[in-house]
Parts: sequence; structure tokens; C-alpha cells
Amino acid sequence: MAIILTCRNTVAMLHIIIILFSFSFPSMSISSLSFETFPVPSGGPEAFIFDSTGALYTGVNDGRILKYNTSSKASIDFAHASPKRNKALCDGKADPKLGYICGRTLGLGFHYKTNQLYMADAYHGLCVVGPKGGLATQLLNSVGGQPLKWLDGIDVDQRTGNVYFTDVSSVYNLSQVQESINAGDSTGKFMVYNPNTKKARVLLTGLKAPGGVGVANDSSFVLVSEFTGNRIWKYWLKGVKANTAQLLMNTSTPANIKKTRSGDFWVASNIQKPKYIPGGIRINGDGKILETLTFGAPYNNTPITEVHRHRNQLYVADYYVNFGCAYKISRHPRKTLGGGVGKIEKSP
Repeated sequence: MAIILTCRNTVAMLHIIIILFSFSFPSMSISSLSFETFPVPSGGPEAFIFDSTGALYTGVNDGRILKYNTSSKASIDFAHASPKRNKALCDGKADPKLGYICGRTLGLGFHYKTNQLYMADAYHGLCVVGPKGGLATQLLNSVGGQPLKWLDGIDVDQRTGNVYFTDVSSVYNLSQVQESINAGDSTGKFMVYNPNTKKARVLLTGLKAPGGVGVANDSSFVLVSEFTGNRIWKYWLKGVKANTAQLLMNTSTPANIKKTRSGDFWVASNIQKPKYIPGGIRINGDGKILETLTFGAPYNNTPITEVHRHRNQLYVADYYVNFGCAYKISRHPRKTLGGGVGKIEKSP
């Protein structure tokens, strides 16, 4: 059962424009869509992940991993990456300079067979924690003799257990965001960790702020986004193209990538002209855009970092705010000829 978490019982109708593209199966239109926000202590929920019971997890600015209880609809402290973390010093703080003490987990990925939660921590590398939570075990802080500077995106291949993840930069860390942008940094990496051999290897280098990672349901490929490179790569894991990458598509500032049960992918993709228009696209493995959403309230002109479909809801994560948002979706089939445009107006 998907959880809906509320803050002051805030419920509103989303003002959203939906561009429907024609594709081979019957198209669907959103007939009504409302949202509820829920508080995120310390702020900065860049990504969400759900366990097998439907409970939601997210990393926040002060280094904690929060778990949202489906019955109480409140968050509890679940885990953290830093062995030096001190609650008195860290709780409620959003200072990147405290990252090495407090930790800052950006990406989360479950391996459901083992019930292990993998964590991409910007300061403490690749970590893992069991179902009881607590201090995570550090798996990697370097690969090939090179230190991990700024882990971000992560996804787990449910068939093999392999963990795919990104390092935003080989030069800068999370506290140096503006410096990396000003320098046009292109030293990011895409890597894989094998939990059986306990070894990792680099798959792609020379990336511009790689963020999102999405493993195909059939384990045949992985999608990797470049936030400042404005593009998405397809890295083949199987077949004649195995161990090679191809440019899948260009899109504006793609952030996290989240696969759906049907095998498609939601990508947070914000447009800047000149202010940010927060949005997301749903694509298939061939890079065909199946759906485009632009979000108004409560994000307005704040760029989002993730669009995550869980059951009948779209969860939107945003590194820059202190709340999360769940949009409830009701869909009905509608015939279209060559695509069309639908618009959901704000309810009276």
C-alpha cells in the first residue's frame, strides 16, 4: 500500500500541462491529479526509495536516512553513513562543510532479495545497511586507486545484485558545486560494484556531472544521465553491444532516473528559460518520450531532482526544499490521433 504523508493536511490540485506523444500502445491521459506534501526534517530529499512493504526512505541534509512509517505517517531516523556522526552537532544542520562528519547520502537503492539498502554518500562513498538500520557499512571509498569524491546516483540490478552508481566529479566534492559548474567539469564516472566479488570497476569516464542511474528490468542495459551535459547514455550489459555505450538522447538537465514496473523510466528534467520550469519525462529504453510533465505548485521555479512512480502515485523529490510531494494519479484510456495536448486546470 502506497503511503500518503501530509503536512498540515495540505492538499491542492496540481496545475500541470501534459504533452501526450503517440506510441504503439493505447495512450492514457491524466483525468485528475492532486498532491499532498509531507515534511522532511533538515530538508534536501534528493531521492526516494521504497521497501517491499511500501515504506519510503530518503537521505537529508544532516546525514540521516529517514524512514517514513506507513501507519503513523511520521519519519524516524533509520540509518547514517558516517561513523563520526554526532546527533548534537549534525541534526538539523545543512552545512556541506560538516559532510565528512555528518555524511550526506544522495542516492538510495534496495536489493529486495537480500533486503539491503545501498547508499551513495557524497562524502563516505558506497555504503550498505541491513533492515535494522543504524550505521552503514562502507563498501568503497575508492575505485582503481582513485578516491570517490562525490557519489550521487545509484540503482541495483535485481537479477544479479550488482550495484551501479555515479561519481559526479573526480576533482570536486559536494561542497564545491559552483566551482565544478564554473570549471565545466567533465571528470565524472559511472561504475559497478559486484557484491559477490566485492570489487568495483569503472565503466565510463569523462562525464559531465553524472547523476541518474536506471537498470533495465531485463538487466540488458543501464541508463546514465549527465546533468550539466544535458544528455542520457545507454550502457549495454548484454548482447553484441555489451560493454559499450551509445548516446540515447539529449534533454535539459536530466537528474535522477527511476524505472517503472512496466520497464519505462521517469527522468527529472528541468527547463531553464530563463527561470527553471520543474518537470519530468517518461521514456522507454530507446529514448522515445512517452510523456512530459511540468509541475507548478508547490515547486514553482525550483528545479526538481526526481520523479518516482510508486503504485498509483508520483513522488517528486527535490534537493532544494524541506518537503516531499506525492501526486495521486487517476487515469483512464483515451483515443488519440497522432498525439495531443491535455491541460489540467486548477480546481475551483
